[in-house]
Amino acid sequence: MDPEEIIRTDSRTVRCDGGGGPLGHPAVYLKIGDEDAIVCPYCSRRYILDKDADQAVSH
Repeated sequence: MDPEEIIRTDSRTVRCDGGGGPLGHPAVYLKIGDEDAIVCPYCSRRYILDKDADQAVSH
């Protein structure tokens, strides 16, 4: 797994399990804040909110 993997999303809440099935990590839900990005504390994947994402759906 690439430790600097970037995943673009259109949702402010993302689920990360590290990928790789049983070789991943426990599933965690991460909330993307005002900086429009978050890094998973387990696997360091970076989730970036697409600039085209609908801001009205940011629960």
